[in-house]
Amino acid sequence: MGSKNSNNTSKQTNQGELNWWQLSLIGVGCTIGTGYFLGSSIGIKTTGPSIVFSFICAAIATYIVYNMLAKMTAQDPQEGSFCYYAKKAFGKWAGFSCGWNYWCSNILIMGSQLTGLSILSRFWFHQIPLWLFAACYAVLSIMVVLLGTKGFDKIENILAILKTAAILMFIILAVAALFGWINGHANHPSLPHSFDTFFPKGWKGFGAALIYAFYAFGGIEVIGLMAMQLKKKEDAPKAGTIMLIVLTIIYVLSLGLVVCMESYHAFNEEESPFVKAMEDYHLPFFPHVFNGAIIIAGFSTMTASLFGVTQLLVTLAETHDAPAFFAKKIKRFKDLPLPSLGLATVGLLVSIITALLLPGKIYEYITTAAGILLLFNWFFIIISALRLLQLKMWEKIMSVVGNILLLAAICGTMLEKEIRPGLYVSIGVVVVIVIISILINRKIKKQVAS
Repeated sequence: MGSKNSNNTSKQTNQGELNWWQLSLIGVGCTIGTGYFLGSSIGIKTTGPSIVFSFICAAIATYIVYNMLAKMTAQDPQEGSFCYYAKKAFGKWAGFSCGWNYWCSNILIMGSQLTGLSILSRFWFHQIPLWLFAACYAVLSIMVVLLGTKGFDKIENILAILKTAAILMFIILAVAALFGWINGHANHPSLPHSFDTFFPKGWKGFGAALIYAFYAFGGIEVIGLMAMQLKKKEDAPKAGTIMLIVLTIIYVLSLGLVVCMESYHAFNEEESPFVKAMEDYHLPFFPHVFNGAIIIAGFSTMTASLFGVTQLLVTLAETHDAPAFFAKKIKRFKDLPLPSLGLATVGLLVSIITALLLPGKIYEYITTAAGILLLFNWFFIIISALRLLQLKMWEKIMSVVGNILLLAAICGTMLEKEIRPGLYVSIGVVVVIVIISILINRKIKKQVAS
């Protein structure tokens, strides 16, 4: 068994084609989506200017999680990434649970992105129902995945450039507006100068908003999986560090400008905070261009999620954590795992139906549930690293800090009545997955005993 693993590892190492900076750029592109462009509105409404601190806390925890995952990847590179490490640390039930938890969280993320995209598209077409937009975007996303890995990579790279350019455009225009270089009738709120102005909703609001900040950093697991493509696996921690520094600067700077330009009372989940912040300057092109860029960003991350869950289900099938049928690939379609894609499509269909039935609150519920499921996996990454790696004392302390921040974000969802149902949804999903994994484990033990 040991020699087989080492052979696989060396083979994977030789196949790596990415430099660390390329992985960093891919990470930035895959992470920025509607969780940041649209979900941050809910965070600002919930906690006010302290949303900036929420994002700093989320950045710290995200760094700790990715650093642990990168260290495990460097020590023992495996295709299953965090699922493999959970199984290695705690047994088959943990690998099964992490894999299916990640699959479910990404299905919910896709539903969240679909709903966000549909809300944004109504900017131009007010009368068209959400479910119709959701169906159109779902079909387009499936078509991109059907292009295969190379086609997917090319489209994702183009979309990543466009959405990063949109953020830079906002930052430049916002700075120009604050310095009075753009004419407008803006009445900027005074800069926060006390606890009450930084935290107008108190610690309760701050705790409830944490989940939206963490959700904006969702995607590091995909980068953990892609770390297998690095030329030097030991560069994985460096790639993640640079990626998170860039993301944190972009997030904190842009959101800092937003809360300086508009009172937090003005924001809502129906409109991007960046479009709202520039509203008083009457730039005719800005709402249209930026709204289009946000749609591109959401479509990009949604398609990345669809591609990710499709590939993940193949890995789960190959490790006997899913029916073998889902590992089947069709040569006629560039060796695409169509059964796996089909199951993901069913998940998308459920999301569209849900959006039709509950158009009012579905975005908050799905976003919250998806974010919490994501954090459960991050929690497992940290505790797996504590068991598998020989960590220094300061690394162990950082791991504890990371888990405290993750638990704070999860518990914070209990503080807001509007987002609490998302917590119940996520707990229900986790309970079902754990029960199934326990039953499968018992069945396997009985078969071995007999």
